[in-house]
Amino acid sequence: MRKATAYHGALGDLFAKHADTSPYNAYTDRPAMLRLAGDVSDARILDVGCGAGHYVSELAARGAQVVGIEGSATLLSHARTRVNGHAELLLHDLEEPLDFAADASFDGAVCALVFHHIKNREQLLGELRRVLRPGGWLLMSITHPTADWRHFGGSYFSHDWSDLAVAGGEHSIHYQRMPLETFLSELLAAGFVLEQLVEPRPTAALRKVDEAAYERLHQAPCFVAVRLRRP
Repeated sequence: MRKATAYHGALGDLFAKHADTSPYNAYTDRPAMLRLAGDVSDARILDVGCGAGHYVSELAARGAQVVGIEGSATLLSHARTRVNGHAELLLHDLEEPLDFAADASFDGAVCALVFHHIKNREQLLGELRRVLRPGGWLLMSITHPTADWRHFGGSYFSHDWSDLAVAGGEHSIHYQRMPLETFLSELLAAGFVLEQLVEPRPTAALRKVDEAAYERLHQAPCFVAVRLRRP
């Protein structure tokens, strides 16, 4: 049976709770991606794999018109509670074309910690290029390849599909390891132009909450995030 792309059931509930306050999501990935987004007032933005709605909520609060899509009904339920009607949310399998969206209908798109879960990445990138207007932007983050290398071992250049145990081994998340070369090559081959690359470090606020995590995430990268432009 094919491993699910999205986080369903108990795993979805676990991720929704984790993303609220974790050093990785709340203090590292999300702040970095929102900084890359910049001023989003009056922009129409697609959140690809919107999870429990954290990005949708933040972007809408900053004046954006946001459409969030998610393949997990569990996570979408959390997102609807969080967003409370202030954005459009759709249940959509990210392995399928974005057939709900017209050409050039978005100013920007966010794809946070989702890309390495997708099997048909070439199709997704082609669809994102199609639905973004010329000059539109795409924000993308994934697990840093060196973090995977440190955890799983073996070759840094591995493209293996791996299962990372979470919640003490009760659940696992399934995604594909990829070196930085592969990540960037796929984005550029899809016709995007790289504008900025960052290796996010946690915000100073984490030090007050979890100093050990703050120090650890300032010594070894956990994520890599990029801002791209559709020519």
